[in-house]
Amino acid sequence: MAEKAILIVDDDQVVRESLTDFLAKEGFKTKGAGGVKQVRAELEAGEYALVITEINLTDGDGFQILDTIRLNYPQTVVIVITGYGTIESAVRAIKMGAYDYLTKPINDDELRLAVERAIKQQSLMSENVSLRLQLEQRYSLDNILSQDYKMARIFELVEAVSDSKTTILMTGPSGTGKTMIARAIHHHSGRRNKAFVEVSCGALPETLLESELFGHTKGSFTGAVANKKGKFLAADGGTIFLDEIGSASPAMQVKLLRVLEERQFEPVGSNKTITVDARIILATNKNLIEEVKQGRFREDLYYRINVLTVNLPALSERVGDIPLLAKHFLERYCTQHNKKKAGITDEALSYLERYSWPGNVRELENVIERAVLLSKGSFITADDLPGSVKEEQAGMRTEYKAVSLKKAIAEPEKDIIRKALEHYQWNRQETAKALAINRTTLFKKMKRYGLYAEAERLGLM
Repeated sequence: MAEKAILIVDDDQVVRESLTDFLAKEGFKTKGAGGVKQVRAELEAGEYALVITEINLTDGDGFQILDTIRLNYPQTVVIVITGYGTIESAVRAIKMGAYDYLTKPINDDELRLAVERAIKQQSLMSENVSLRLQLEQRYSLDNILSQDYKMARIFELVEAVSDSKTTILMTGPSGTGKTMIARAIHHHSGRRNKAFVEVSCGALPETLLESELFGHTKGSFTGAVANKKGKFLAADGGTIFLDEIGSASPAMQVKLLRVLEERQFEPVGSNKTITVDARIILATNKNLIEEVKQGRFREDLYYRINVLTVNLPALSERVGDIPLLAKHFLERYCTQHNKKKAGITDEALSYLERYSWPGNVRELENVIERAVLLSKGSFITADDLPGSVKEEQAGMRTEYKAVSLKKAIAEPEKDIIRKALEHYQWNRQETAKALAINRTTLFKKMKRYGLYAEAERLGLM
């Protein structure tokens, strides 16, 4: 508390020095100022946790000081004092951001209590700012480690669309970091000071999911003992992230389509329509085009959410990132578990780079944390890795099975073309350019692999 500086403002030198001396004896660093001009100079020169100011000053008034602090020094708390207090001036001071309002003569206990409360308030404000900065740093794109060109393009896209209201669909296998990218989009947007609300659509049955998303009224179903605010309302002004959207039931898909189009819904058991302003980000590890073909996902909802797609690659597609991520996780868990490790041996890294990583980045993180906890040496070695990582490679077969080259490469080529088409929303010109082939060649290959007929069925051509 002794480090907190207080500026006392009063054009009466006796009052000013009296307050300054009293608060100095209470353990604060104090300084006096006689008017508005001097206050502004002091605020520019030093950092004050609290300003105690008289309303009536010879070169202005305390309202001017309040205005200056509100605009330029939001972490400084203000207590207003005056010998001519009125209800109107008190109300005005509080509306302008004053924490407290005291009238003269001020007794010591009253001042001490007011200052203690104001300093606690200022500490909370500073802590909130600090936590917000930590959150912004944690979810900064700088903290999403990658040197892969596919991830670089995703980072560029995130920076470009963060401030828009556009609905974003993220695809890719589980564990590739969709939640982290969603948070990064939120924290790069103008909504960063509002809520980021995450909902896993696959973790709840349909009846509970509807209540979770839209809320419910008391008595609307068994167990609804009170009104409940849903996640969409909680995300008003901020961002809602709907994970595993491919798991939503057909009935829920209809309700989501309306929210996406109108930003309106009714809580369960209510006829009252609620309108929200929430940025919607969705994610899935399913192939939604295939889900549409199978009748498990509404075609109109698919086209409504497929405005802007971010496709996160599997870790096995960005092998160059594995050493970078492994080192990052090693440092994190050494700090978290108070362990000292000099690094990862080349043999262990070789195993990590050759493993298929079905659980992607999340699995790699778990493997490194386990190794940190179990390793007894100064380096993480191959012996510290789980059996699954080593057994997969030990069990690899090297026998050659006779098959024509054309047949062997057909399926991988079809898969590459399909992924490229999906990425460019089935735009053949952009897809051909990305694959470095001409449009005629792409057309022939689409015909050969049945992709053109598939696109026609879905109305993509």
